[in-house]
Amino acid sequence: MARILIIDDDASIRQTLRAFLLEESHEAQACASVEEALGFGNSEDPELILLDVRLEGMSGLDGLLVLKAQYPDCRILIMTAHHDMESTIQAMQRGADDYLHKPLDLDELETAINHSLAMLESNSMNGGLDVPLQYTPGMIGSSPKMREIYKTIGLISSTLATVLITGESGTGKELIARAIHDAGERSSGPFVAVNCAALSENLIESEMFGHTKGAFTGAVENHPGKFTLAQGGTLFLDEIGELPLSLQAKLLRVLQEKEYSPLGSKNVLKADCRIIAATNIDLPSAIKAKQFREDLFYRLQIISIWVPSLRERPEEIPELVKCLAAKANYYLKSKVRRITPEALQCLQNYAWPGNVRELEHQIFRSITLSQSPNLDVYSLSDELQQMSDVFTESVEDLSLEQLSLADVERAHVCQVLDTTQGHRGKACDILGVSRPRLQRMIERFNLGST
Repeated sequence: MARILIIDDDASIRQTLRAFLLEESHEAQACASVEEALGFGNSEDPELILLDVRLEGMSGLDGLLVLKAQYPDCRILIMTAHHDMESTIQAMQRGADDYLHKPLDLDELETAINHSLAMLESNSMNGGLDVPLQYTPGMIGSSPKMREIYKTIGLISSTLATVLITGESGTGKELIARAIHDAGERSSGPFVAVNCAALSENLIESEMFGHTKGAFTGAVENHPGKFTLAQGGTLFLDEIGELPLSLQAKLLRVLQEKEYSPLGSKNVLKADCRIIAATNIDLPSAIKAKQFREDLFYRLQIISIWVPSLRERPEEIPELVKCLAAKANYYLKSKVRRITPEALQCLQNYAWPGNVRELEHQIFRSITLSQSPNLDVYSLSDELQQMSDVFTESVEDLSLEQLSLADVERAHVCQVLDTTQGHRGKACDILGVSRPRLQRMIERFNLGST
């Protein structure tokens, strides 16, 4: 049961909606204008408002901002008979939780109300993660495997030894390369990153070593290569496994002789930069397939760093989520301050085949779409919710100390729904809850269409 306020200047709509809400066991009040709604006392603060767009006096769109200011914890659903794009966009920009079209479909209205109230209930729960107020760039991770990487960085940063970083795509190989550069004596020099897979075979040699004017058709001026740009600093060769064999030989010569020549030039230039390479390809297998030079492989991996996938360090997910949420707030000018327990559980149960990069994309997407200072499970993508199997661990396999109240509640709801074969009326009688309350529990625990 929730306190719901209807704001609509049509008396018949107010009467119909109030009767429907009372039948659904909600407390329902109705008024004809935003000004009248603002006159209610604090003891009657609504948990949800059904707000019409076109009203006498202040419009619903203008009233959104005022109502949000007076009732900051309230969810607001916009209702309108005018289906134009601009008002929809404005409503969502001003903080509406949903946008319903008249004539209202009561099933659709019930779903929207239950969804909003479930989000409100989730946001009010204790637990979860507090998002830092400030974003601090840098590597995140405190697992034993990541601590070993930090130790290696500390040992090699003061040398100019060539480093090969391996690991799945999205694990943060470039971050490690930057950390090596920043911790070394050449940190004041440039850090130049090259994605070997993103350059065409015809241009990659010119991009790497540079060219002179007239060296080939289209070369209208001298062009410095990446080796020149990285002088006195670090050259990071990402996706080194994608480098064409012809260029692998030339790169090997640069590593051996520490010199190179731009295309179209007879001048020999010194290669005064540290080389760090990275790949997600199994280079030993590529060597057997004659796709990568064995001598270049050994020259690159004087120091080798393997980065574990996120699946191998799941204990770091909460720490990563906090950092990435702070980063998203910084770049998106958002104000998400908390990750709810359900959302965190969902993020922890997902396999993350795209590793930290995929986690970052999910956090940025979710915070962009979040309509609350709390990032909840409803802000996550449908695919993530479906694939994460939230709360999949069987309660029977857990000790009492491991069980949270949410675990016990979810297990009981599941058992009752199984016993009643999904009959919600019987389940409500057994659980002693209203039908809307059961629906909110089903959404909160991600039980789908059980």
